[in-house]
Amino acid sequence: MKRIKVLLADDNAVVRKAFRTILELEDDLEVVGEAKDGRQAVELAQRLRPAVVVMDMIMPQLNGLLATRIIVKTLPHTKVIILSVHRDDVYVEEANKVGAAGYVLKQSLAHLLSTAVREVQKGHTFFCPPVANRLPDKHPKHQRKNHPF
Repeated sequence: MKRIKVLLADDNAVVRKAFRTILELEDDLEVVGEAKDGRQAVELAQRLRPAVVVMDMIMPQLNGLLATRIIVKTLPHTKVIILSVHRDDVYVEEANKVGAAGYVLKQSLAHLLSTAVREVQKGHTFFCPPVANRLPDKHPKHQRKNHPF
């Protein structure tokens, strides 16, 4: 089985370790690197070429939105999921504008992150339920994976 390569980017080492543990419990997911800021996330993404980057929105050096914009532009086959504590529409819209394929709240159930990684790797978008339920109709329902968990 081919494993999905994932890069984690979060300025909090404890958060990175927790999400690494969650993802590595899955047989089909492999964390290939960790970044502590946006600039390092871009550098590692360009060097490691992961299928998916899980990107914290607020980080030093280069925030997650700018890092996402660069990664999406320079690595079109790499998908980015924004990881955030913010559920406000303005944050979700900004993530969409920079090309993020998904948006998961940090306080979501742990298995949502694994599901999000698999879905965006397949070419879908993924917004966790509290976010997906509020998205405007301009986001087609077939693109939104709104899982009932």
